Amino acid sequence: MSILAPARAVFTARTLAELTIEDERSFRHVGLYDDLKQVLFRARFPFRILPSDGMANWDRALLLNLTYWRPDSGGDVLVDDTIPADVVAHVAWHHLAAGALGAEPGGPPSVEGLFMAEAIASAFDLYLVGRLLGHAPESSFLETQVPAMKDVAEAAGVDEEGFARLLNDVAGAPERAFADLRTLLFDACLALYASADAERALVALSGFDTHRFAPLLHRYELSNWILYARAYGQRGTDHDPKVRALDGALRDRTDALDWLAKQWIEPQLRSGPPKGRV
Repeated sequence: MSILAPARAVFTARTLAELTIEDERSFRHVGLYDDLKQVLFRARFPFRILPSDGMANWDRALLLNLTYWRPDSGGDVLVDDTIPADVVAHVAWHHLAAGALGAEPGGPPSVEGLFMAEAIASAFDLYLVGRLLGHAPESSFLETQVPAMKDVAEAAGVDEEGFARLLNDVAGAPERAFADLRTLLFDACLALYASADAERALVALSGFDTHRFAPLLHRYELSNWILYARAYGQRGTDHDPKVRALDGALRDRTDALDWLAKQWIEPQLRSGPPKGRV
């Protein structure tokens, strides 16, 4: 019996300047958003568009991004020529982390570098929630993020009043929320990665139950992060000096996001080519 080789699916390459950014008006008061967008413009960061064969959807794009994305793999996969504004920021943080923490070109990234990149990008999503609450009530980003956060928090035992308090705290101090969630996600990933079985993983997870963002922990793709690190992370890099130094610089700082902006974003804006379209 012969097995026919599948037809080759061909991505279409696009830069950010060739894409339409959705929901961007909701982010106009967030200065860091525009800076992150400019980082991608200057880098001519590549995106890949799924073939328009009737199977292009966000579930397929998400599977490809979560399972196969690497800094040198050709860029994030999109469904079409549109990209949500929050995804622009998320992609930019991963791009910056790859440059600051990446291994040698073509080499596998460190395990801790992968966790740090994910923690920073995901914590920035929460920062954006805090910045947009009360400023952009019609934002499609909030329309998807807040209900998803509420569902996870309710499953963790947080009632409606408690969730409202959590959102108020995030909106009142989004920079602090970024710093706290970044630390939680990084620490949780390290603890889970070091857990040899489910029993030890349960003990590790229980150690974070008192953290103020523990009810949101399962909002993030921690299982995928751990498995990806085991599959693609450079062996023996579960203690990366470069990443540990960064973690030490960020830990317990209320200005952790401002520090990252000065260290990672500003040098890119000073050294890159002229600004792209806004």
